[in-house]
Amino acid sequence: MGRMEPQEMQEFSKQMKEGGGESLTSISLAISILAVLVAMVTVMGHRTHTEAVLMQGKATDQWNEYQAKKIRQESLAVVVDQMALQPTADAKASAAKLAEYKAHIAKWTEELKDEQDVAHEDEAEVRHAEHQAVRFDLGEALLQISVVLSSITLFTRRRSFFFGGLLLGAAGIAIAASAWLVPH
Repeated sequence: MGRMEPQEMQEFSKQMKEGGGESLTSISLAISILAVLVAMVTVMGHRTHTEAVLMQGKATDQWNEYQAKKIRQESLAVVVDQMALQPTADAKASAAKLAEYKAHIAKWTEELKDEQDVAHEDEAEVRHAEHQAVRFDLGEALLQISVVLSSITLFTRRRSFFFGGLLLGAAGIAIAASAWLVPH
């Protein structure tokens, strides 16, 4: 493509004014705003995905702690059963040790319930973040499509692309905003 001559530039400028150059400026501004909204929703989506991954790690750690405590409790229960079946030289010392072990088992039974509740809460947070992330992703996709559709207006001068783009952009914003309405 060659360089535009001054006379061609004047003709192009005249055509732009006749063809709604000012409205094309408005369209360009709207496209820029849509692009900023895409960036914002993309960041929110990425942060929410990261939150889901971190919460999944926390939930996994919580379940690992639960399992470790459960294994210790079951192992100690086996020891208690074996001690009850074994003859002993010092019945008083054995009875004291059995009472100590049974107290540990009772304590761990209480703690296991709490560990399980916390793990379930962490898993609920993961599901919540994942549901939010899906809405941010869908909103982002609709906003990206709206930018493309609106940009086509600059080439075709057909406002239907622009209005279609704005409609999709509004839907994208609404869906992304609905991520904050996802119940816990």
